[in-house]
Amino acid sequence: MAEQSATPDLVELAQSIEALGRRDSAAVLRDFAPDAIYDASSSGVGTFEGLGAIQSFAEDWLGSYEEYEGRLEENDDLGNGVMFTVALFDGRLRGSAGRVQERWSYTGLWDASVVSRMTARNDIDEARTAAERLARERG
Repeated sequence: MAEQSATPDLVELAQSIEALGRRDSAAVLRDFAPDAIYDASSSGVGTFEGLGAIQSFAEDWLGSYEEYEGRLEENDDLGNGVMFTVALFDGRLRGSAGRVQERWSYTGLWDASVVSRMTARNDIDEARTAAERLARERG
């Protein structure tokens, strides 16, 4: 019997990033464990534990934008339940005429086909190195 992957289909992850632009937090969080941790501490935002806290953060973040769109740039299954994703986000803050463009990486730790931990970083090279190290350590 073939072993089923603990990580999602890459197309599903692309749809999750696109769901941010629709402000569909339920679609974004559909693969998260109930006790998942979202770590955005490298940006000074903090760490959020549990689906309720993560959803509140996502809704607050998206609520500050009049327009928001996400585009997947890279999506790699590093093995051992570690995914590394890079996404470009473009938006316009409420009350602003200017646009904000940011590039973020997300390292997802998958256990039993759900995300147990997601770490967001804007230093892509540092994040990639940490994700690769995590995949090796889990092997």
